[in-house]
Amino acid sequence: MDKWFQSKWFVRGLSLFFAIMLYVFAVMEDQGASPNNEDKIFFPFPGSSTQTETVEDVPVEIRIDSEKYVVSGVPEYVNVTLEGTSSSALNLAVRQREFEVFVDLQDLGKGEHTVELHYGNISSELEVTIEPKTIDVIIEERATKEFNVNVDFINDDQLPEGYELGEVEVNPGTVTITSSKSVIEQIGVVKVYVNVAGLTESIEELEVPINVYDSQGNELRVRIEPETVNVSVEIDNPSKSVPVSVATSGTLPEGLSLITIEPSVEEIEVFATSDVLATIEEVTTNEIDLSEITESSTVDIGLDLPEGVHIPNVEQIEVQIEIEQTRTLEAVTIDIDNLAEGQAVSFIEPENQQMSITIVGNEQDVNNLSAEDFRIAIDVEGLDEGEHRVPVTIEGPENISIESEFEEVVIEIT
Repeated sequence: MDKWFQSKWFVRGLSLFFAIMLYVFAVMEDQGASPNNEDKIFFPFPGSSTQTETVEDVPVEIRIDSEKYVVSGVPEYVNVTLEGTSSSALNLAVRQREFEVFVDLQDLGKGEHTVELHYGNISSELEVTIEPKTIDVIIEERATKEFNVNVDFINDDQLPEGYELGEVEVNPGTVTITSSKSVIEQIGVVKVYVNVAGLTESIEELEVPINVYDSQGNELRVRIEPETVNVSVEIDNPSKSVPVSVATSGTLPEGLSLITIEPSVEEIEVFATSDVLATIEEVTTNEIDLSEITESSTVDIGLDLPEGVHIPNVEQIEVQIEIEQTRTLEAVTIDIDNLAEGQAVSFIEPENQQMSITIVGNEQDVNNLSAEDFRIAIDVEGLDEGEHRVPVTIEGPENISIESEFEEVVIEIT
């Protein structure tokens, strides 16, 4: 024995053995202190390495008589850290996530309790840490009540111009909410949200989740049956037909007058929300400046639509303008009809057998007329020698109004 202890290799081997044993006993003592790991003993050996993986958002199961009690304070998810030297067991647990985390409240009654989170279905080769390890919970008697479902429309101010919300149908219209009595008493509103921005078509049976809030607008976590409802919303685009009138400004140039100014359509269908439509009796065009009108014509003009009113696919309409022109033809010769042989006529008034006429008619017609288009005459049949007052007759184109300088002339027959 003395020779062994005198050998440096024997001493080194013995030291290594004691170091390994101390390490094993330390690990065993540490693992025995965890209540979730009473049956787990790790025997690492020189050369082995410990690996750690954290699995986030592991759901927490609540074990309690759910027909009688409700629980608050239990986190919906927790993080679980797995540690071990077996990489295969660790990787399998992380990949499959078949383990469970739960809080067992079946032996507890109403009131506040501090309880531990437990786990199950994890390989004994792994050490498990749950964060948090303990939680404070409140167990209360279960209560159930029925509530109406309200609809809250989002971005209804972003509906296209002229569109509005019509009838709303919620199916089912009521839901059953289960929670503690104290939470049920806090419920202020049960609602769903529907985004209607930019919609031009009605919504049919849109499935939306239900939200529950207290009177201060804080969301409450409760059990809702069913968890969703179907919402149908009519998107309306009301319309009505109204007369179209033409707006003008200024006056026509001198010598012109307005006969007619008419739009190509007497009525037009306008679209707007119901409250806007109720205020509309007619639609006017943009103003036409008459001072720039010099002839009868057809012009394209836009519509002066009130705010919130639109007419699909119509930007302009035609307006037909008919102008009346007044024009004077000077020195038109007066013809003499039925003058007897041997007689002569001299004009006393007017002196030169000529007179002026004023013609009035459509500008396009009047503008092309001259004195040759009219005949002014007097009839002297049967008149004896002497001075006579003879009526004047005037002939001209149809649709032309004629005013003569003299209705009758004074002549002398010799």
